[in-house]
Amino acid sequence: MKVIISRKAQSNLSEIVEYHRQKGYLKFGRKIRARIISKIMKLKDFPKIGQEEENLKELNLGHRYLIESNYKILYRIIDDKVFVTHIFDTRQDPEKM
Repeated sequence: MKVIISRKAQSNLSEIVEYHRQKGYLKFGRKIRARIISKIMKLKDFPKIGQEEENLKELNLGHRYLIESNYKILYRIIDDKVFVTHIFDTRQDPEKM
């Protein structure tokens, strides 16, 4: 399967690195980004590895998620593609999703 990371998810990744940079932990931010990307790439071979996202079920779009550290990777499977839609810090209010 082909994995596509949306602009929003790419922006989320940049925000994660920037947050850690501002806190003085740029190296850690880059490490988290690499771990998130590695987890996303597993979706090429195992697209249904993630559970269904309960908070988005009412949209009826089939959102699934993976967890890496404190981050939830939200994605959808459409035909033969996996679309990563958001990367969400699980320490935030789920209503912000």
